[in-house]
Amino acid sequence: MPNTKTVVPFKATPEQLTKLDDVIARHKGQPGAAMPVLQEAQEIFGYLPEEALLTIADALGLSLSEVYGVVSFYTQFTVNPKGQKQVAVCLGTACYVKGAAEILERVEQKIGCKAGSITKDGKFSIDATRCIGACGLAPVMTVDGDVYGRLLPDEVDGILEKYMT
Repeated sequence: MPNTKTVVPFKATPEQLTKLDDVIARHKGQPGAAMPVLQEAQEIFGYLPEEALLTIADALGLSLSEVYGVVSFYTQFTVNPKGQKQVAVCLGTACYVKGAAEILERVEQKIGCKAGSITKDGKFSIDATRCIGACGLAPVMTVDGDVYGRLLPDEVDGILEKYMT
């Protein structure tokens, strides 16, 4: 099966690279430096691009696999770029049994990319998430933090239209 994930080329600005260098310099040599450096790097770039992970690993004297191990262990980190508008569909148990898979499918159709990826224009990204703590509203979707609950697949298009202008 071919890879259907949209890949957005990494384009760091000189300012972002300078900020990353400053972050690394502040934490270098401290025990556990990888964690705060990765947190601040994600704030700088909005996600953790491979190029940043390579830079961090090299500067902290770690292997890429050690750095990636930290990134993949903690759910706060993401290696996928995010769109200007971020859509998340909860696939936790309560949402799933109430039809979240159909909601996610409808979101992917409307936006034009799969969960875990970003549209070619960078406007939208979709994430399939675990419980967001709104089980009583299942199934739930968020768009830029706005919560939509008790969703039916037919309601998805109208909700997303509000964010497409």
